[in-house]
Amino acid sequence: MKLNPEKYNRKITQLCPICGSSEMEHAEDSEIVKCIGCGKELTNDELIQENGVSIDAHVNEVKEELTKDIQKQFNDMLKKAFKGSKNIRIK
Repeated sequence: MKLNPEKYNRKITQLCPICGSSEMEHAEDSEIVKCIGCGKELTNDELIQENGVSIDAHVNEVKEELTKDIQKQFNDMLKKAFKGSKNIRIK
């Protein structure tokens, strides 16, 4: 079993801290993001900071999923390696 990195990709919708809108306007040559809903202007860093709780929750979810998948993969590898051995049993 090989881990599929695509399984752990997440799209995190960042919300305006003022009105909760997810529709933002961003010019390529600017660090400023403008909320279409209320007109609030923030830097990319400020928007990320304001959405930190949501981002952290997604990161923790991926960590848990990845940990479980790695443990399962390791257990499967051990079972396969010692298959047929009368002295070693893997549960």
